[in-house]
Formats: sequence, C-alpha cells, structure tokens
Amino acid sequence: MASQDWVDKDFYKILGVAKDASDADIKKAYRKLARQYHPDTNSGDAAAEKKFKDVSEAYSVLSDADERQQYDAIRAMGGGARFAPGGGGAAGGNGGFEDLFGGLFTGNTGRHAGGFNPSSGNIPPEFADLFGGGFGGSPGFQRTPQKGADRTASTSISFSGAIRGTTIGLREPNGEVIDVRVPAGIKDGQKVRVRGKGQPGQAGNGDLVVAVSVKPHEFYTRDGDNLRIHVPVTFPEAALGGDIEVPTIDGEKVRVRVPAGTPSGRTLRVKGKGVKTSKATGDLLVTIDVAVPKNLNKEAEAAVKAFAEATAGADVREGLAAKARL
Repeated sequence: MASQDWVDKDFYKILGVAKDASDADIKKAYRKLARQYHPDTNSGDAAAEKKFKDVSEAYSVLSDADERQQYDAIRAMGGGARFAPGGGGAAGGNGGFEDLFGGLFTGNTGRHAGGFNPSSGNIPPEFADLFGGGFGGSPGFQRTPQKGADRTASTSISFSGAIRGTTIGLREPNGEVIDVRVPAGIKDGQKVRVRGKGQPGQAGNGDLVVAVSVKPHEFYTRDGDNLRIHVPVTFPEAALGGDIEVPTIDGEKVRVRVPAGTPSGRTLRVKGKGVKTSKATGDLLVTIDVAVPKNLNKEAEAAVKAFAEATAGADVREGLAAKARL
C-alpha cells in the first residue's frame, strides 16, 4: 500500500472504532462489517463490494501490531497533508512522502500478496466461520478443511479368528505395524475400519479400510450367523432313533435327539450354538448322514438279510416314475 493512501484513509473511522480501540474491539467490528458487506450476500452491489474491500483493507493494517504502529506514526506526521510522489513539500527537496517513509514498509507488500489481500476479497482464517466455513467457490476465499483420503488393504484370517475375533498386524513400508482388531463374528468379505490411519489432511487423517477374507473350515460351514455340520449316524440310530453327541465351536459337545425314522439328509437344529456377534447368536444346523457299512461280518450280514425279508413288502421307490415324467 502507498503511504499516501495511509494518510488519505482513516481506517479507524472505516471500522467505526476509536483510535485507542483494543485488538478485540477491532476484530469484533471487522466481523460485523465483513458479514454485512460480503460479496456473497450482496451480489451485484458495487457499493457493498467497495465497502467490503475498504473494511478488509482497514483490518489488514490495524490487526497487525507493527503495521498499526507505522500507520499511526504516518497519520500523525502527515497531518492530513497531501504529498505527490516526486514533488516538493514537507518532506523536503525532491523526495516525496513515499520516499521519506518508504523504508517503513519493508515486507508489507509481501503480507498483502501472500495471505490477506483486501483487494481480492480474501478472508483471514480466523474469520472463516463468518460464512459457514466456505464461500461458494469465490476466488481466493478459504474453503472448508477436508479430511485425508482413506487407504485400503486386505488380509486373510482363519475360520477360528473370524468366529472368536482376533488382532492382526499390518506392516507399513516404513516398518510401522498397524494393529487391526477384527471383531468376533466377522463374515468373509466384510471390512474393518481403523480410524486415523489413512492419508493426512487439513481436518485430520483419513481411515484405513481393511477387507477381510476368511479361510474355509473342513468341518464347519457358515450360513449367515448359523453354522452347518454333517454328522454320520448308523442305520439303527436313524431307524430306531436315539441320542447322539455332536461337537460345537465352544469345544464342548451337545446331545442331539435323532427321531426314529430319520432319513439321510434331514437337518436338525440346535439353538444358540452358532456364531455369536454383538447383535445376535445363530444356531447349529446338524445334517444327518446315514452311514452304510462297507464290510459286514457274518452276523451283521445275516441280520441285514433278515431285515430285508421282514420289510420285503415296502417299496421305497413307489411313485418315482410319475415324478420323473416331463
């Protein structure tokens, strides 16, 4: 800013404050006037736009302790006189007002060119909340700070780890290990979010999103929150009925009642012995497989033949041909 402008303009009057106003009073006055005359709320109003620039210019000087001191000194020495650059006058000789006080402004233009330039309408960061933290894309206005982007990763865990929950360590390229807590009951393909381990940003770091793959188990198969197993039974157990013991994921065994006449493939339900999550507990679904012996001793063979003779009148394939018609 030219020093002649500092003589011509009464920044205290522009902001409506006394010359001995405190920093808090100056800031309060600026907030009020900036909100009143801001271009976003006075679209197309040239007078309001000029007023806003004047208010911003005044605040840029009076809010800086060094510049305010220089401004007050220049106003006191200038006494309201007008000096044309290069002319005679109170400065003496060929030097104008700018020549006399030019050394007082070292670095001043850098301030205006850098952060707070009243002529472009910039708002200081401390006043970003005046208009909701953003200014509708107007050139030079501060925008709402954004969080950093999320990062993604993937991992594979055991079936047991998925059922009971586990913690895995993911190693960064720089050697840092990030602990990822996998909750009990997680399903294959679900994702775990680790807060604050993503890309950095002005409003904080993003998150790390880890996709979890669950290895299959040779005995248990997951069906939602239920677990399915296949359990072999003997022919007498299926035909006559009886109690059998089956294992559970708790490491215990439960007794399951097999009704008389249970066919191979029937599924029996054991309540509350499935997958436990924070929201629900599934069941254990027991599918019965009737085991057929491969080798029979003489007594067993004779017993099977006797059974066959005793049930010779039963046709287990009755009606099959009708079902097979197209």
